[in-house]
Amino acid sequence: MAGHYDGRVALVTGGSRGLGKAIAQRFAAEGATVAITARTMDPDPKYVGSLSETCKEIEETGGHVVAIQADLSQSEDRERMFTEVLTQVGPPDVLVNNAAVTFLRPLDDFPERRALLMMEMHVMAPLHLTQMALPGMRERERGWVLNLTSVAGDLIAGPPFSDFDRTAGFGLYGTCKAALNRLTVSLAAELYDDGIAVNAAAPTNPVATPGAGTLDLAQTETEDIALITQTAFLLCLGDPRAMTGRIVQTQSFLREVGWPE
Repeated sequence: MAGHYDGRVALVTGGSRGLGKAIAQRFAAEGATVAITARTMDPDPKYVGSLSETCKEIEETGGHVVAIQADLSQSEDRERMFTEVLTQVGPPDVLVNNAAVTFLRPLDDFPERRALLMMEMHVMAPLHLTQMALPGMRERERGWVLNLTSVAGDLIAGPPFSDFDRTAGFGLYGTCKAALNRLTVSLAAELYDDGIAVNAAAPTNPVATPGAGTLDLAQTETEDIALITQTAFLLCLGDPRAMTGRIVQTQSFLREVGWPE
């Protein structure tokens, strides 16, 4: 299967379902050897999707994929997973930080344990994985890091504040994504001379994935998952000297680049 990513290795976290699965499938279709990781290796009645199911679907279309189970909230598991990626397919040219865990509730009684878990998954894990990917990217003098973010990371308007912002319980989720956005731009600046692009992308509207459904985020206007996969494809294909340090939303970004033609 030849394509724009022919000969590249892409590591996609959260590849068992939703956006991570769709991005992994798109990259494989473009010729990449894809490594996917998540907590769910085999089908489980409690969850929709698994790493083994994603692998099967990619392989059935002629793609090359390996799956490594890991709990990315644990530093030791991240290191083990990355070592296995290096052993099985080599250092990644592309890293997509998609895996996340989210709890929505008001800040006044938000449990510390859950808050720390969210910060670990949304901020510390992407930083740690990027750090581990840097030696290989620097050696090749090229690389692409993409962090999946959210419009919830944008500053909210007010006062007065909307009913949604006052009651939705997105405060900690938005804080995590705002931190991820700042981390993205800082990494892009520090790695610019190394030829490594670091960007972040958010769906303009919720995408009807299993995770969004669980959190009641896809009950109103939803977005075609193809928009985020195309955005990820373009951001991880662009010139690292020109397309880096961007925090984009799918619809406005795709209009900017003229897609579809």
